[in-house]
Amino acid sequence: MQGNNHDDVRRHNLSIILRLVHRGGAASRAQLTRLTGLNRSTIGALVAELVERGLVEERTPDPTKLAGRPSPIVAASDRIVAIAVNPEIDAITVGAVALSGVVHRLIRYATPSSPSIAEAVTITAGIVAKLKRDLGEYSIIGIGVAVPGLVRASDGLVRHAPHLGWVDEPLCDLLAAATGLPVVAANDASLGVTAERYFGSGQGLTDLVYLNGGSSGIGGGLVIGGVAAGGQAGYAGEFGHTRVSDGIDTDSAGIAGTLEAEVTRHALLAALGLQAGETDADTLERALLASDSLIVRNLVNRQLDFLAIALASAVNMLNPQLIVLGGFLAALHAVDPERLNVAVAALTLPAAFAEVSIAPAVLGSNLLMIGAAELAFEALLVDPQQDRGNTTGLPLLGFRAADTAAPTFSTSQGHPLS
Repeated sequence: MQGNNHDDVRRHNLSIILRLVHRGGAASRAQLTRLTGLNRSTIGALVAELVERGLVEERTPDPTKLAGRPSPIVAASDRIVAIAVNPEIDAITVGAVALSGVVHRLIRYATPSSPSIAEAVTITAGIVAKLKRDLGEYSIIGIGVAVPGLVRASDGLVRHAPHLGWVDEPLCDLLAAATGLPVVAANDASLGVTAERYFGSGQGLTDLVYLNGGSSGIGGGLVIGGVAAGGQAGYAGEFGHTRVSDGIDTDSAGIAGTLEAEVTRHALLAALGLQAGETDADTLERALLASDSLIVRNLVNRQLDFLAIALASAVNMLNPQLIVLGGFLAALHAVDPERLNVAVAALTLPAAFAEVSIAPAVLGSNLLMIGAAELAFEALLVDPQQDRGNTTGLPLLGFRAADTAAPTFSTSQGHPLS
């Protein structure tokens, strides 16, 4: 029993160190000693084990910048990779995100229409097959999927992704069978708030609200009192279904006058004359900022005013420190942040508004990739000693060869988180 307790303590301490360098960036052994309260020899032994497992690497610090004997720098590995997936109605985006925070690949595969579950799995498996070849020297530990819909926390079943037309779809099981990799899934906006909390503008904050605007609608994620709030089954944060008007237009759930019904990416693209499948959030933002069309500006103002109603409700009910806007909502904010602030202030308690900031997601187009990857990394962060099938210390490819042909796509690569 004593040995088991010792093993549990060691596993816990390994987890603490790995989380620190994964989420906080490279740190010296001396810093890890201060942050954990463990002694130097214990830190040395724990770091050595993480190095042996290929999870971290040690670097020699710049001696010109330090006084006294330099302490080795511990950094999360670039070669431990999670695959991140975000299916939408007009594209499937797949990224390869390293434990160190580097986005090695970012691939957007445009689809002519909303993909069925079978099509999404086939396309994703094809992209993963190419990534396996491209990242042949890396250890791919699993897949995290950011789904624009309700995902059951207990097993990753997609209960309802209305814009995609998915109802009770076993996405994780299907994708795991197609790729040979473990798969976990969650709501996209919930993963967005995770990414901003650990790697973006929410670092160090305890109360954070994130709203994501995508081609499939608007969702949200919450951190309350330092704890991610998913609700009983993981469905919390559906700000898109907040009623903001007396309008007759309905959202994906058939509810009239909601934020998702009144504030839409489709309307913005139509006013700008842009095609959905060819326009990402960054392109949309540039187009909105460059437009001198009165029609476009009036539409933006209208959507900002409706967005303000939903944000004011969040401020009054949750008293957050920060509200982060992602996707096309960040593009709206960029056009006239002052209008949005004034509109929210007019609808909130002065004391609550004085404590909150509204800002765009700093992680940009990488945000959902980072959040989905974090979902896939979680098991490793909890237990760095888990058997990944590799006892040699050499890179492990945690998959079997896929038969699915890889589709053609465009890529970007090499983007650090910060």
